[in-house]
Amino acid sequence: MKSAYELAMERLDRDGIGRPRLEALSEEVRARMTEARQKAEAKLAELEILHQKKLQSIADAAERQRAEEEYQIERRRIEDRRDRDIERLREAS
Repeated sequence: MKSAYELAMERLDRDGIGRPRLEALSEEVRARMTEARQKAEAKLAELEILHQKKLQSIADAAERQRAEEEYQIERRRIEDRRDRDIERLREAS
């Protein structure tokens, strides 16, 4: 599944609009962007582990489906927050 940022970059490419260049960003901003990505990846990894553990304890198909939907919602929330944080950093520089 692609993040909102990746989808946005594909749209920019498709529409012929140049991607934002990282060279235009300061080292500090790039470091903060990297940190935001790493934090999000850590949260996603933790979420995945907890989700897999939870699925192992669920036998009911409807309950498993509900748990899967909750997992997907939480995953999108984390990815969206990461993308918003990165965009704020990009705009602030």
